[in-house]
Amino acid sequence: MNTELTWLTLTILMTAVFWIPYILDRFVKRGIMGTLDNPSLDANPQSAWAERAKAAHYNGVENLVIFAPLVLIANAAGVTGGIVATAAITYFWARLAHFVVYVFGIPGLRTLAFLVGFAAQVMVAGAILGWF
Repeated sequence: MNTELTWLTLTILMTAVFWIPYILDRFVKRGIMGTLDNPSLDANPQSAWAERAKAAHYNGVENLVIFAPLVLIANAAGVTGGIVATAAITYFWARLAHFVVYVFGIPGLRTLAFLVGFAAQVMVAGAILGWF
């Protein structure tokens, strides 16, 4: 498997576990039965950091929907290595940074991490289209 597919797989796995922190907080705030129950407006609210973790997870999923197909299209088109591999590695670290700084509530760094991830998406798209 090439570098970009390896890092895409790691990014998918990372995104797949981003739910764990906010569910653990839900166990603490609502108890086991409250967590397993159907969602309710009357439920105890989650910690602010857990709400941010949930938002960061959703944002990660929303952006993975764009990034993953781009990497797969590049791979199918034979556009591999170089810029695409670097973008896949960069995207992974940018999304990890985005999640961490979002959870800790650091807005300037959160935006910077998001933009780095977005730039990685543009780089892969540009490589597919022959811009780079």
